[in-house]
Amino acid sequence: MTKATGKKSKTQEGTNPVGKTDAAHQQGVKNQEAKFAQLVDHSYLTEKGFDVVAESLQRNLATTISLYLKLKKFHWDIRGRHFRDLHLAYDDFIEKIFPSIDVQAERLVMLGGSPVAAPSDIARYSSVEVPTKTIHDAREQLTALVDDFTRVAKGYRDDSKAVDDAEDPATSDIYNAILHVIDEVRWMLQATLDDARLD
Repeated sequence: MTKATGKKSKTQEGTNPVGKTDAAHQQGVKNQEAKFAQLVDHSYLTEKGFDVVAESLQRNLATTISLYLKLKKFHWDIRGRHFRDLHLAYDDFIEKIFPSIDVQAERLVMLGGSPVAAPSDIARYSSVEVPTKTIHDAREQLTALVDDFTRVAKGYRDDSKAVDDAEDPATSDIYNAILHVIDEVRWMLQATLDDARLD
């Protein structure tokens, strides 16, 4: 409720597409958790600014976890003459993107948020779909990944500007650093896909 009107704000009514991911808006908290919730001020962000930043962090966190899982799935499923090269390359790409999972989750926490991690939440918030079917073909795998990394890169560019406009240059810097990694992996995937010998 707002202090001035005693009415629920729009954000408290659940308009945030990823839900309230901060301790200050959790319902039914008790004792120590309630005391903690009263202390959360989202650092230097306004309530509106926090909503923008928290939504993007939660979505990008889920997307990064999904990229990790998709690369692992393809790492396990790849078959054929490109098996060894791609089997190893996928794990190299995972090593590049894996650290950003913790960075994004901890950034949300330090601003007073609470990252969701349940598989159903990851699937709901992610812009990347982890396949349930087995894909052995190298070209099919690479095409799917190039599409994913292209879309994710655009998302980070857009979100970098959005959080900067919300007065959070630190999260913008985090996104720019992750964007460089996403662009690098996308470039490597595309270069591999351009090899006519995949056919």
